[in-house]
Amino acid sequence: MGVVAVSVCMLVGIVFICEIARKAAVVLLSRRRKGGDRGIYAAEIISTIQLCACAHELRLLSEDAPGIALSLTYVVSVVHALTFRGAAGNPTALLERYWCASVGGTCALLRAACQFAAAAATGPLMRRAWDFALSELHERHARSGFACASPIDDVHALRAAGAELACAFVVHAAATLTRGVEEKYRVHAVAAVITTVVYAGGSTTGAVFNPALAFSAQFPCSGSTFLKNSLVYWLGPVLGIACSLLLFNKVSLAFTAKSTTHKDQNLHAVKKKKRN
Repeated sequence: MGVVAVSVCMLVGIVFICEIARKAAVVLLSRRRKGGDRGIYAAEIISTIQLCACAHELRLLSEDAPGIALSLTYVVSVVHALTFRGAAGNPTALLERYWCASVGGTCALLRAACQFAAAAATGPLMRRAWDFALSELHERHARSGFACASPIDDVHALRAAGAELACAFVVHAAATLTRGVEEKYRVHAVAAVITTVVYAGGSTTGAVFNPALAFSAQFPCSGSTFLKNSLVYWLGPVLGIACSLLLFNKVSLAFTAKSTTHKDQNLHAVKKKKRN
């Protein structure tokens, strides 16, 4: 339980520090011209660091206490949703916003660049934190040279990419279908889906479904190539989001439009019959 307590304290500390940094960024950037634009990029950097740092700690904890790590995944997912304040923390989320014309192409690319930069910086930051050996788990990980093994080492690339595609599709579908739900309930519903997806796909790929997070957590691990990681952790989630967007934004809207037209035609026919 001492290991779990230290990891929980680490997670709380990460969120607390990032929340202070977000508030400080808002105060500092609001005093400057065009501070609002810079605030978006600052929020992406800070929130992505929070996301990746928590994921690193949970991944490490899952080696000793997988059940507790899974439960904490739900809690952390809720906390992320409540604290990000408009930051995406995921390049595929920016793809959706660009698709829906809520952000421009240049802004989306710059925010994605901020996410990858933050993801790349998180690994060294967490290794510095683990160097303090606050728990036996951290000390053991430091002695191993912070080594990690890729979960897709023995998994065929297409199967692994399909798993990441399915994870991204399910999570995005849940977020889309709960848009009409009050936010305080919606975050719990989506977090529950994320936890279920992590449980189902974790043994295959780690269930990352986030290209920036994968760049921080999976790409440095041994047992896989950059090309295979790119196919699985970048192309898989992008295709998953694209499939979800096509299904809910194109196909379902087309069927809804046809159904509405058909009902209008029937109503018009009934009215015409009554007149006659």
